[in-house]
Amino acid sequence: MLRIAVQSKGRLYEDSMALLAEAGIKLSSGKRTLLVPSRNFPVEILFLRDDDIPDSVASGVADVGIVGLNELLEKAKKTREVKRLGFSKCRLSLAIPKDAVYKGLEWFSGKKIATSYPGILSAFLNEKGIKADIHVITGSVEIAPGIGLADAIFDIVSSGSTLISNQLREVEVVVDSEAVLVANENLTPEKNEILEELVFRIGAVQAADSKKYILMNVPKSQLEDVLAVLPGIKSPTVMPLANDEWCSVHTVLEEKYFWEIINKLKAAGAEGILVLDIEKMIL
Repeated sequence: MLRIAVQSKGRLYEDSMALLAEAGIKLSSGKRTLLVPSRNFPVEILFLRDDDIPDSVASGVADVGIVGLNELLEKAKKTREVKRLGFSKCRLSLAIPKDAVYKGLEWFSGKKIATSYPGILSAFLNEKGIKADIHVITGSVEIAPGIGLADAIFDIVSSGSTLISNQLREVEVVVDSEAVLVANENLTPEKNEILEELVFRIGAVQAADSKKYILMNVPKSQLEDVLAVLPGIKSPTVMPLANDEWCSVHTVLEEKYFWEIINKLKAAGAEGILVLDIEKMIL
């Protein structure tokens, strides 16, 4: 049985559980408790606070965990990064009052910086040769300059709206963060085998993300023109239709490309274009 530590609430919890569900993992309990086994896969989910996950994985309380890279770097616990998951993206940035004149990192010399991530900030400032006073705050970091607690902040930024509402502006991005799957460094062969299957399933889910299955009818006389337009993976599938003068073309496209080429496909002779979602894709 592989034990997976997952954040107990918040956006990372929602995205993590959605990913596990898409990977075919069904939980045994309708009501969430601290530890919930799966009904159909040899894993159990341990719900923890996000900042407890790195230590729980490093110490072996959990075998693997889904955690933000920001928390993983801050806790600096010895774990093995298995896979970046592509969701819960944010960044750790330095921000200053919006009216302050900023010409570079030297601005922070001698300044007081409020943060909930003193480890990451300290390492960054030391690397850059900047001496500043780090003031640790556990919540509402963004209000610190406005009430005179600090000259600047180092905090998570997603959309940037919180900074704007507090009269701050982002000036330096230090870490680009996202959810990562991490593992204990000393898993047994049996647990590693389960983890490999889990990673395989997650990979299939990720491969299908933002991709569409495209079907269209094409006159055989214009088939080469249509195929020349398609930027799909490998070679499109061409199938005969009841009308010998037509064929059906099937391919997979990145969704972002579809609207760019739809008029080109129509101009090339494609008709009856059908776009379908893809749940999983094995490459």
